[in-house]
Amino acid sequence: MGDEFPKEYDVIVVGTGMTESILAAAASRVGKRVLHLDSNEYYGGLWASFNFEGLQQWVGDCQKPKDETECKADPQLADGESAIKMRVLNPPTATNVKEQWHVPEAVESSGDDAKKAWSQEEVKKLYRKFNIDLAPKLLYSRGALVELLISSNIARYTEFRNVTRVVTWHEGKLTPVPCSRADVFATQNITVVEKRMLMNLLQECTEYEGNPEKLKKHENQSFLDFLKDKQLTDNLIHYVLYAIAMSTEETPCIEGMSRTQKFLLSLGRYGNTPFLWPMYGSGEIPQAFCRLCAVFGGLYHLKRGAEALIVGSDNTLKAIHSDRENLKSNYLVMGLDYAPDSFLPEESPGISRGVFLIDSSILAADKEHLTLLEFPPDESSGPVTIVEVGSLTNACPQGLYMVHMTTKQKGSAEEDLMSVAKKLMNFPGETDESKPNLVWSMFFNMKDTSTCDLGANTPTNLFLTSGPDLDLDFDFAIKQAKEIFSKMYPEDEFLPRAPDPEEIILDDDDEDKQKQPEEKASEEPQE
Repeated sequence: MGDEFPKEYDVIVVGTGMTESILAAAASRVGKRVLHLDSNEYYGGLWASFNFEGLQQWVGDCQKPKDETECKADPQLADGESAIKMRVLNPPTATNVKEQWHVPEAVESSGDDAKKAWSQEEVKKLYRKFNIDLAPKLLYSRGALVELLISSNIARYTEFRNVTRVVTWHEGKLTPVPCSRADVFATQNITVVEKRMLMNLLQECTEYEGNPEKLKKHENQSFLDFLKDKQLTDNLIHYVLYAIAMSTEETPCIEGMSRTQKFLLSLGRYGNTPFLWPMYGSGEIPQAFCRLCAVFGGLYHLKRGAEALIVGSDNTLKAIHSDRENLKSNYLVMGLDYAPDSFLPEESPGISRGVFLIDSSILAADKEHLTLLEFPPDESSGPVTIVEVGSLTNACPQGLYMVHMTTKQKGSAEEDLMSVAKKLMNFPGETDESKPNLVWSMFFNMKDTSTCDLGANTPTNLFLTSGPDLDLDFDFAIKQAKEIFSKMYPEDEFLPRAPDPEEIILDDDDEDKQKQPEEKASEEPQE
């Protein structure tokens, strides 16, 4: 950044994670002067997607020891101002990182009819074919993010594929879950009587908000007890509790009904399941918001962050010091992974993540599927959210599948996820022909700060943003972005619709004017 860049802004955003990028786009869209910085050389922060080579670099960065050295910033300070110096290196974004190959470095080629034998060498050759997510997320077809992408017209920067099947682990094997009415009546896994019971229950969950008296009766129940009261079979309870509501035995009844309703209302909009997967990985979503911010004048600079924060005697942030310059701003939005230690919550829960490359699907079929599996809790692990993606999503090369696992941290990620992984895939030395063979794996832990008070130790006009949470979708990031935006600009609309290029016209004075477009029902994410 040189002298041609302004020194004063309405909002400076440090970090290109999901919440930060939404806020940058929202501020830029209503005419605010936005500077968006990231000391990394890639977009997304904790939400990033990497090719295989980029992931190796990220793993190396995470395995470096924490460096507490402060930046040698020497900002000019006015009377009453003080400087909070930042670290030279941000702390590792993940802990307990363990990466491991499960195939040899090289193998001799075999005949065309034989199943492909993968090697480390072969995978590394195809490194550009990978898009590996740190925080894989799905979108409900009628969820908050899809509605925001449509209403803001950011959908034009995104592409999605339908999740084509939802499966569950039941009685020691994987079983497809009937999602739609047609699926329910076509499945052979439940009886005719069970089908009627299931349809009646799903109808009740869809309409539960319209019957407050009936609702009150169940407010102190668990969702499991509610399902038992309905005289459902154990088979149906499993489908509804774990696969549709994606709940546990302790989930309150009202929350379970709300989760079931959310699932049902998203059915049929784009496909046979309620879910969409971002093409090229979840890391594409923050970048879509960054594109909109740039279109409306936001300035971007990667590989540059804040070296010091300049705070006034009234506990308001006055400026950041970056690359020997003081950059003034009315507000600062900062990803938690960039914040100084004095701003951070003392403790936060954690997330355990696993990423696995396998040589075939966890549930064989006659075509490639994009699969969601909510693995139920057992004596050795809590519920585990599993997403399997193949080459059609551009997540990995043809002939490989990538499996993402996510659960609440209890121990290390490997300890939390290994028992589930062993049920679904062959590790070296195992030869179960019904399971895929493991090629490569990685485990790591991340913090989940979505439940933490992030404003307790910060200047009044500085807003910290959380990283990824445990939820399946992006709803928390959107909620957090809206809350912060309303505190900064309570009179402004949050992400009004952006015009298409053909809707922008020039008048006789060559001044840009925008048509006032009508809302278009067809402005939806591409399937």
